[in-house]
Amino acid sequence: MARIVMKFGGTSVSDLDRIRNVARHVKREVDAGHEVAVVVSAMSGKTNELVNWVQSMPKVAGADASFYDAREYDVIVSSGEQVTSGLLAIALQSMGVDARSWQGWQIPVKTDNAHGAARIQEIDGAEMIRRMGLGQVAVVAGFQGIGPDNRVATLGRGGSDTSAVAIAAAVKADRCDIYTDVDGVYTTDPRIEPKARRMKKIAFEEMLEMASLGAKVLQVRSVELAMVHKVRTFVRSSFVDPDAPGMGDLLNPPGTLICDEEEIVEQEVVTGIAYAKDEAQISLRRLADRPGVSAAIFGPLAESRINVDMIVQNISEDGSRTDMTFTVPSGDVDKALAVLNEQRQTIGFDAIQNESGLAKISVIGIGMRSHAGVAATAFRALADKAINIKAITTSEIKISILIDGAYAELAVRTLHSVYGLDKT
Repeated sequence: MARIVMKFGGTSVSDLDRIRNVARHVKREVDAGHEVAVVVSAMSGKTNELVNWVQSMPKVAGADASFYDAREYDVIVSSGEQVTSGLLAIALQSMGVDARSWQGWQIPVKTDNAHGAARIQEIDGAEMIRRMGLGQVAVVAGFQGIGPDNRVATLGRGGSDTSAVAIAAAVKADRCDIYTDVDGVYTTDPRIEPKARRMKKIAFEEMLEMASLGAKVLQVRSVELAMVHKVRTFVRSSFVDPDAPGMGDLLNPPGTLICDEEEIVEQEVVTGIAYAKDEAQISLRRLADRPGVSAAIFGPLAESRINVDMIVQNISEDGSRTDMTFTVPSGDVDKALAVLNEQRQTIGFDAIQNESGLAKISVIGIGMRSHAGVAATAFRALADKAINIKAITTSEIKISILIDGAYAELAVRTLHSVYGLDKT
């Protein structure tokens, strides 16, 4: 017998038929004798609808045009998960499974006070563990907790993944199964490269890089939590028949296991290729090379919630001047330019340039730590395809390359092939 947390995303619970299908998945684990908790998202599209309702309400007189009370926002947008948890509990009861829905405040999932983007601080799983030990399935509304002001607080978009991993850690689950509309983590996006392969295992660090660099399978914060608490996490498909062969395998169910690298015996040099389109590059020309100039640039951008990624600095031959180049999402270019121009006197740049429509292609693999020549292989392969590189950043297990967006798919396929990821 094991203790399992199962999480189902919006597409898995998008209508009543799919909710009943989810109930069959849960019943399979209950019938196998496992203690089970389930974390659910809102039905597909429901959270967007609720957000639109909030944004359509009259604004507070005299306030900024985008203003609304974040505490009331959380009350409204968290209701989608409440509906799903109740419906799934009813579906399980109709199948003879003892089940009860739980909202975040009932567990409780305690968060900080950052309404709309709260972070989990503590989960008391004692009562859930007691009920699970009695054979009752806990059906938990994801994406939500309770803040220090004793009000509902939501965890930000994609927060149900974070809820599931955090609850798995709190109840000391043997594993956390993330059910979604794909059957695992692939070496790259199969829509771009049909030869992409589903991986049996991937290390936490590799999955964190892939999630942060554009892979949509898991939310970044959930992978961070899983890595910190060493929660073994399976990515699985909810659209496979619940009674298909192997679906009830406790140790190796169909899907991809995200785990500590010590569990991976044969470590690949390169595990996968991730990409992010709609990147933009901003360059500040001829700044004085002095202490504090980087803080003067990136401090105001951070305060404006602009996410800066790749950073390249070029210092003049005499060391007196420098150019600073960095990337931001294309949608933030105008905002970033406005912030930087406001700070022009403080920063002291001569000119500012920008270019949109770029793509970031990343090569990821924990095997890079012990293998030389990985970067050279990528540069040679891209050069053979006449793909120009605009910027490069590296870490211990990642190489990220900035190129023109028109070559993104060609670059992904080229790198996927040159590292042998298309071979079975």
